[in-house]
Amino acid sequence: MNLVPNALLSLKSKTDVMITSKVTYLGELRTEATHLQSNTTVYTDAPKDNHGKGEMFSPTDLVATALGSCMISIMGIVAMKEGINTVDGTVAEVTKIMYSEPRRIGEIHIKITFPKKDYTDKEKKIYEHAAQTCPVAKSLHPDLKQVIEFIW
Repeated sequence: MNLVPNALLSLKSKTDVMITSKVTYLGELRTEATHLQSNTTVYTDAPKDNHGKGEMFSPTDLVATALGSCMISIMGIVAMKEGINTVDGTVAEVTKIMYSEPRRIGEIHIKITFPKKDYTDKEKKIYEHAAQTCPVAKSLHPDLKQVIEFIW
């Protein structure tokens, strides 16, 4: 009996599928997540407003932070590929806003501040487009409001 979903079977035929991470529940609303390729470990806590200690990133903090990280990473890739002004030193400040009923991330506000350089209007457009179309931005539900501010 084949227990692998059809979607996963078709995915396996297109590319090698590997487990990305292993997440272990440690108790007291804390998890340990290990990235299997690098053996890097991240811990999460439930936030204080949801019965947790709030001593570490919450899972929803990681989702919001992943969006900011993805945006500036994709801009870095574009800079390398296009041979344009680098974005080294760019900072993304991430604010996550939770909604209730159902409890979920309702908004993610990201303020992206670039180093003081002479970016051309074309470069600015390229970077803004790269940020807004990064894989994480395109993977999040369209009801989740993404508010992005670019500071040049």
